[in-house]
Amino acid sequence: MAGRLLDERYSRTDGLVYLTGVQALVRLPLDVRRADARADRNTAAFVSGYEGSPLAGYDLELQRQGRLLAEQQVVFQPGVNEELAATAVLGSQVAGTVEGLKFAGVTGYWYGKAPGLDRAGDALRHANLIGAHPDGGALALVGDDAVAKSSTVPSSSEMALADLGMPVLSPADPQGVLDLGQHAVAMSRVSGLWVAVKVATNVADGSGHRAGPPGPDRAGHPGPGDRRQAV
Repeated sequence: MAGRLLDERYSRTDGLVYLTGVQALVRLPLDVRRADARADRNTAAFVSGYEGSPLAGYDLELQRQGRLLAEQQVVFQPGVNEELAATAVLGSQVAGTVEGLKFAGVTGYWYGKAPGLDRAGDALRHANLIGAHPDGGALALVGDDAVAKSSTVPSSSEMALADLGMPVLSPADPQGVLDLGQHAVAMSRVSGLWVAVKVATNVADGSGHRAGPPGPDRAGHPGPGDRRQAV
């Protein structure tokens, strides 16, 4: 039974599954895609970033789940560095302006640790100014090591993200990563802003159960006239 639950941590949609915080980040774009499919929204997802604690291993786990990602129209392309990854995710938000595409929109996910956020600040600032597509949405998944567990210096990214004009959500456990992650996508689609999800070391390294059956879908789609209204 335990082995089956572990094997189904990304595919099971009801009941309990056991996840670490990093594994919840892997599941997030899958859950958003499933929610979109239930709502008859024709979307895809694009994930890019640069590895680093406390998100170390995120890229490896995404690569391990390549088959499942492909089934859900999720593309993972690690970045050469944080800036290029941010620019690539920016491209996912302007792709919807091109005619003849297979999807109405692409949800973009950038990831990196706090020093990577500093390095990619200019690219992320311009990405946020350009905006997020109402059928896609863009998230910045930022790993914060406040106690310098595996970093040279402590980090806390709220002020840097505020300077970039990004709303910040801060989950406390793997369930929160999934719930607030879907909220973040909905916020981004409605507001046109990138939305940041702060992932602290204890959340990334921690573990817990994802409760089911799933609640209401958070990854909503803005209705007519809803774009850029206050969230």
